[in-house]
Amino acid sequence: MTDTATIEARLREAGVIPAGVPAEFRALTGGVASDIWCVEAGETRFAVKRALAKLRVAADWRAPVSRNAAEADWLRTAADIVPGCVPRILFHDPEAGLFAMDFLAPDKHPVWKAELRDGRVDEGFAAKVGARLGAIHAATAYDEAIAARFAHDSNFHALRLEPYLEAMVPKYPDLAPKLFALSRDTLARHVALVHGDVSPKNILVGPDGPIFLDAECAWYGDPAFDLAFCLNHLLLKCIWNPAAAPSYLRAFDALYMTYFGSVGPRLARGLEARVARLLPGLLLARIDGKSPVEYIVAIADKDRVRSIAIPMIEAAPASLTALRDQWRSGLGRN
Repeated sequence: MTDTATIEARLREAGVIPAGVPAEFRALTGGVASDIWCVEAGETRFAVKRALAKLRVAADWRAPVSRNAAEADWLRTAADIVPGCVPRILFHDPEAGLFAMDFLAPDKHPVWKAELRDGRVDEGFAAKVGARLGAIHAATAYDEAIAARFAHDSNFHALRLEPYLEAMVPKYPDLAPKLFALSRDTLARHVALVHGDVSPKNILVGPDGPIFLDAECAWYGDPAFDLAFCLNHLLLKCIWNPAAAPSYLRAFDALYMTYFGSVGPRLARGLEARVARLLPGLLLARIDGKSPVEYIVAIADKDRVRSIAIPMIEAAPASLTALRDQWRSGLGRN
């Protein structure tokens, strides 16, 4: 049987596809880490996601397919904390590394990345992203049971820290101590449930607020990574659409300020400093790591990011306000 025929058989066995109803699998594009299909069977429509052992990037980037189970668990956990913030899981086959979930129609759930690309920057929506992310972190902070369920250090290292931070060391040997320290210190901190890929491409603009997708990197660790990862994209969009740069920076402020208003003083302690230290490394990683952003292609634009990020890796800004100002100043110099 073909891949989809095997999957279809499992879905029929589980009752997700009604008996006797023909099913059509339509491959969806955009993912580098998984195969994703929209499945239509009569009046039933849902999505199926299956993890890949080798990711679809130019570099040789491999990761265990067991991350699919971590993603399904993250989605269920987040749904309990903030109802409606994720698609509903319909079926999970951990041995096959796949699950089925609600399909959210694009006409009612546009991707936040597309909205940002086109200069439609809603600061209120960015604030809701910060609030929902903060709520998930706060609800799972210092929870030993959740920590045990998401003890995925090796997955997180393989999917995030090695390809983003450590992979740049051959190109920037002088930064090696800083980059390895960022990776080591992030991996060593176990505080709250981390999504690991809070990017605008993985956030839908739902009728009732942000909907998070693609939690393949789910891990119990440092929430600073999630916040830095998302804020990083708002900064990079300033180069993609320079006319909207002031709006992106206002959204940057709205997101992180609302986030810190949602997490409480204990979790917030030292968090902003860690975000400000990590974010420059992620800026550089999206240019020179294993997963560069596809929309910064001009050499001059890549050099612009490098010229701002490298000094901030060498001496981290004291706050996110200082980091934002340094980024804005660097854009103005080029």
